[in-house]
Amino acid sequence: MDHEQLIAAAEGFAKEQLGRDTTGHDWFHTDRVRNTAALIAGMEGADVLVCTIAALLHDVADEKLNDSKEAGLQKVAGWLEEHLEDAGQTGHIMQIIGTMSFSGGGGAPMSTLEGQCVQDADRLDALGAIGIARTMVFSGAKGRPVYDPQEAPRDESLRKEYRDYSKGTAVNHFYEKLLKLKDLMNTSYGRKLAEERHDFMLLYLEQFYKEWNQGSRKPL
Repeated sequence: MDHEQLIAAAEGFAKEQLGRDTTGHDWFHTDRVRNTAALIAGMEGADVLVCTIAALLHDVADEKLNDSKEAGLQKVAGWLEEHLEDAGQTGHIMQIIGTMSFSGGGGAPMSTLEGQCVQDADRLDALGAIGIARTMVFSGAKGRPVYDPQEAPRDESLRKEYRDYSKGTAVNHFYEKLLKLKDLMNTSYGRKLAEERHDFMLLYLEQFYKEWNQGSRKPL
């Protein structure tokens, strides 16, 4: 199987697994992450093929979308063993997917340049206008309110709390995760792309609180 065939097969697998997702982890998210990962890889001198396949399969293994993290990783490992002859590439891709999650507080450091590129691409899709939209969609899917001024952001350094989707609010998620991502970028090009998106989220929050406070005041 040549590179184009491998990528096409990975695309088909990701669409099959994620095409009906309604939490912001759908095929379009995967496609954006794949394209951004390849862009960063090209700028940073990383292996574009490894980055592309890892990005295409990263959410197929996500524990949010499987019975467990182990079950998700096994699903991807089985697919790779069937489609990729190079055991070294398979191991590299699995290592990237297994360690790239935020997981409360930032997750484990990525040990390879390719992992850094894919992780940056995934985090970039949690920033900016699309990141805001995905946060609202995910929160709605999990039954979280948009905002509650009486509820403070949680300590997201605790993995158990981070994975408790029944608690928290969409706006608090900005402080629990999203606004931390700019400083967690691995690559110089990833940091450059994150700046604009981070600043946009700050402007959004400023406008959000302005409208919230205006709407919360009773007329004289």
